[in-house]
Amino acid sequence: MTVAYLAEHLVAPRTELYMQGILDNPSAPGYLGSIATWADSYRYTKDGRYSAHLHYIDADDSPPWSCGLDIDRDCADEFCIVSAIGNYTSRLMDADLDPYQRAIAAKFVVHFIGDIHQPLHTEGLLRGGNGIKVRFAGRNSNLHSVWDSAISEHLIGGYTPTHARSWAADLLGDVEGGIYSPLVDGWREGVSLGDVEGSVMRWAGESNRVVCEHVVPEGGWEELQGKELSGEYYDQAIGAVEMQVARAGVRLAEWLDLVAGGDGRGEL
Repeated sequence: MTVAYLAEHLVAPRTELYMQGILDNPSAPGYLGSIATWADSYRYTKDGRYSAHLHYIDADDSPPWSCGLDIDRDCADEFCIVSAIGNYTSRLMDADLDPYQRAIAAKFVVHFIGDIHQPLHTEGLLRGGNGIKVRFAGRNSNLHSVWDSAISEHLIGGYTPTHARSWAADLLGDVEGGIYSPLVDGWREGVSLGDVEGSVMRWAGESNRVVCEHVVPEGGWEELQGKELSGEYYDQAIGAVEMQVARAGVRLAEWLDLVAGGDGRGEL
């Protein structure tokens, strides 16, 4: 949700109008943030069950000693988050497609660009960390859930849209003139609708490296099993979490600008 709220601040005016029209949701702020979690709900419906596998790519690697993605090896039957971003971007841009289907495509694109920046959505180890049982702030959890939400909610004090908007505003300051400002051009580098797979795989590879650098400790995942992660582990992970959210917001905005023709670069 925070990724989408941040992107709302960064897209070109033309993109804002384009996306509000596609989504038939002219509310501002909130036209992206309000639909950002739709794909997570949809996957649990009868019609949306097929989409569960589209939220991730399963790297067959060995963190923390070796991290790396291979599209042929890790994206089974071309049915993973990398191919999904390409497919739904194409559908979003298809002016001949039914407006309802274009809106669905937009919701998937917004969500999946956020997901691909969560490191454990690019990792196959024990189902992306779902099989690593841990505790956080005294509650039973798993490593995937900790990186999905527990760390960020611990930082910002909650999980409501109000919390997400507040965090997005803080990150906007970091992006536009703060600690991330010198990095933003690099985050946008190579983003092209002319090479969707290459663009998205660069993001996925970057996220996957975070698994080796910050998610799994040097001694292996077994060191985390059953452990409380809201103390020292949280302290070393929070910087990576914040940077990944900022990267995702910047890149989502850049991607949507390209889709809307905001600067005319690249064609799908």
